[in-house]
Amino acid sequence: MKLSTSRFYPIILLTIVVFLSVVLIIATNTITQGRIQDQQAQQIQGMLKKMFPDMDKYTLQNEIYTLYATDQARIGYAFLATGKGYGGDISILIGLENETTVKAISIISQSETPGLGDRITGSSFLNQFDGVSIDSVKLKRNGGQIDAITGSTISSSAVVNAVRITALEKVQALSATSK
Repeated sequence: MKLSTSRFYPIILLTIVVFLSVVLIIATNTITQGRIQDQQAQQIQGMLKKMFPDMDKYTLQNEIYTLYATDQARIGYAFLATGKGYGGDISILIGLENETTVKAISIISQSETPGLGDRITGSSFLNQFDGVSIDSVKLKRNGGQIDAITGSTISSSAVVNAVRITALEKVQALSATSK
């Protein structure tokens, strides 16, 4: 029984093509990863500036942004949260005036149903969080101050729960570091 070497050429060629493809994908990811992170940082900085117009600078420690005005006075805190919506993860930037009050929130990314769940990005929903005590960040049906979006309870609940739970965790972390 004699094996023909020509039968192995397609296998060798395919192996080389797959190897080169993997190397190119890894190289592309390495090259673009830094740029993507820079763009995300700029996006967050822009959102922080919108939430805190008096912000001159910020520091980032333990995933908490501490924001300062021109006179070096601390004007608030901000951090990222993730909620599990109907269509997937919802990334949220949360700004706090102090350790008890929400200043504002912004939706960074979401994949909720267009025309329904994606209404969580609208000002009529987001503005409900402005100036609300962290303890009151609950849907009205649960004793809180936030109205759910009609027909989009899962998305609304995801945002509300992510904001409340993450804010409480970060405030606890702030208290622990200030002691």
